[in-house]
Amino acid sequence: MTGEVVGRQPFGVFMTIDNAPDAIRLAEITAMPRDAVLPLIGTRVSGEVIWHDGHNYQVKIKLDEWKAAPDAQAQAGLA
Repeated sequence: MTGEVVGRQPFGVFMTIDNAPDAIRLAEITAMPRDAVLPLIGTRVSGEVIWHDGHNYQVKIKLDEWKAAPDAQAQAGLA
C-alpha cells in the first residue's frame, strides 16, 4: 500500500492511500522501531496493512522503512 503523509501526531502519521480516497489511514508508532523517526508531511511512503476495519474504512499500516530498521530486525531475530 502506497500513499502520502498528510498529518503527524505523537502517536503516528496519517496518510492518503493511492486508489482508496475514503479510507482513514494511520501508521502508528506501536509498529515503529525505537530509533526510527516519523516521516515528514508530504513524504511518499509504502507499507503493509496490519489491521483494518471494513465497516468504517480504517486501516493501520506498518511502513516498509520501519521493517528494514535494525531495531525491527533485532526484534524479529534477524540481526
